[in-house]
Amino acid sequence: MHELSLMAGLLEKVGQLAAENGATRVMTVDITIGALAGISEDHLKEHWRAASIGTIAEGAELRTTVSEDPLSTGLVLQSLELET
Repeated sequence: MHELSLMAGLLEKVGQLAAENGATRVMTVDITIGALAGISEDHLKEHWRAASIGTIAEGAELRTTVSEDPLSTGLVLQSLELET
């Protein structure tokens, strides 16, 4: 369940930014995973692939970095590569 809420929030933000920039497709998404986010990079990428199906981000590469801040939580969207 935790993963679903993380994906829903991330996809909502990605979709909003893509729409604001007139994108037709999201190519890459760069995020930082908080040290206390409670999800591994591999597990997050699995959920990303499934959750993005049918969205503007379907097929987009999810690039991840884990925060070195031991108190960080959640996901932080760093950048997007968009196709317009």
